[in-house]
Amino acid sequence: MSASPSGTSRTRSWWGWGYTDAHPDDAECVALGALLPGTPARPLPLPRVADLSIGRPGVRPPTALAHLLTADPDVRAAHAMGKAYRDIIRALRGRPGRIPDLVARPTDDREVADLLDWAGGRGVAVIPFGGGSSVVGGVEYRGDTHRAVLSLDLTSMDRVLEVDTVSRSARIQSGALGPVLEAQLRPHGLTLRHFPQSFEFSTLGGWLATRAGGHYATGRTHIDDFVQSLSVVTPAGPCTSWRLPASGAGPSPDRLFLGSEGALGIITEAWMRLQERPRHKASASVTFADFQQALEAVRAIAQADLSPANCRLLDPGEALLSGASHDGSSVLVLGFESAASPVDGRLASALELARAHGGRGGRDSRDPGSRGGTPAADGEDPADTAVSAWRSAFLRMPYLRDGLARMGAVVETFETAATWDRVPALIDAVRTEVGSVASKATGHPATVNCRLTHVYPDGAAPYFTVAVAGRPNDEVRIWDDIKAAASDVLHRYRATITHHHAVGRDHRPGYDLQRPDPFALALRAAKDALDPRHVLNPGVLIS
Repeated sequence: MSASPSGTSRTRSWWGWGYTDAHPDDAECVALGALLPGTPARPLPLPRVADLSIGRPGVRPPTALAHLLTADPDVRAAHAMGKAYRDIIRALRGRPGRIPDLVARPTDDREVADLLDWAGGRGVAVIPFGGGSSVVGGVEYRGDTHRAVLSLDLTSMDRVLEVDTVSRSARIQSGALGPVLEAQLRPHGLTLRHFPQSFEFSTLGGWLATRAGGHYATGRTHIDDFVQSLSVVTPAGPCTSWRLPASGAGPSPDRLFLGSEGALGIITEAWMRLQERPRHKASASVTFADFQQALEAVRAIAQADLSPANCRLLDPGEALLSGASHDGSSVLVLGFESAASPVDGRLASALELARAHGGRGGRDSRDPGSRGGTPAADGEDPADTAVSAWRSAFLRMPYLRDGLARMGAVVETFETAATWDRVPALIDAVRTEVGSVASKATGHPATVNCRLTHVYPDGAAPYFTVAVAGRPNDEVRIWDDIKAAASDVLHRYRATITHHHAVGRDHRPGYDLQRPDPFALALRAAKDALDPRHVLNPGVLIS
């Protein structure tokens, strides 16, 4: 059980996304399956922990640490995997992989250090765990070189320890889930303003360790942009950087741990830059008959220094899926916000650019009052039907993905980023080549949709959704084929293997190709120095 932002107790799903009471029921699963030719008539049954083979722990903790650890089967199962499609279908098929022997919930840095000392001495792999929302295999153990596996759950370290209203920053423990963090900042009139789709089910430490991207389309899009300093516990000792607004003193120590995915140390605290809560908001949607013209419109807006909070372009398939459009149009969702001044002028300028590139409509809506700070509120206004439809679909999408998985469908989502000169050809190649691989692997027609989630003056971040009816008990292999095909296209177009979902284990082949060889040598040396027994998240980033 866990408390939702409204304060009510809801049960988190051990195998799927979010809360169990929000999962599609059998009838909705069947309706979803009808969208993909070739799916079966009935959904797979909901998996039960009782049906899993969960053995006794392979290691016994010392008495001094026993109060921090549990071997409860339900807790262990809930910490065995993340929430990628690969994880969901394995759970539905009763094959979740290596289940951790123990789950630890430390409450401070000293306890984290004691657990690492014990694990290192006993050859126990330590897998850092926040909200468990990883979609790249970042929170599971793969292999057999360690005698036991410990899942290190940081969510008991969830307090905002200090708030500096003068410098507008706060010292926050890394285990704070998004709603827990924002609830503690709200009385100060401040917000971190970082709202990924997983906001409700992910932690500050997870965002930092994966260099997570937030909901906002321009400006400060990644968690990196908000970091003043980090505190990290490593097997080699604690590491805390100075709290500074900026520094030119050599390579940044924070940059070593941002994106390190728990392979070099456990991020336990961070000083984070905050912002005042927005009071002025305006939004609109624009439709385009031609997707290429829509891309040009988005590039013009991104290069006009207007800094929209939301600049989300949906291709016709994505617009249809979200309910934002039903006539084959692409839809551009625009939103602006500010804590200091009205934003109507910036919205009007963006609409003018969109219309100059063939955009239609663009009735704008305004709300000068603050409605809080959640991804469902900032940068959009529900008065616009398309904006409202997209927002609802955005938050519901992971649940629908799980419903399709119960119907045996294979669903893969992946994102990337490339410079504007390569974006159009990259999108075409993904649609053609990945769609072809999915169809050949299954014998069924595949759907490949695209949306732009983040835009920059020099490029954009396309986000793709692939859906196809699978074959019973062969879903993971098909998913692997789709992932390999997508990675090959991204590498060929020199597009990043991930824009905001981290590397984990699923993106390792693409990451190994993307990073320069001398950097890989330096990363291995850092691993050897900070984690000499190689117990921290083995297989992530480096081997």
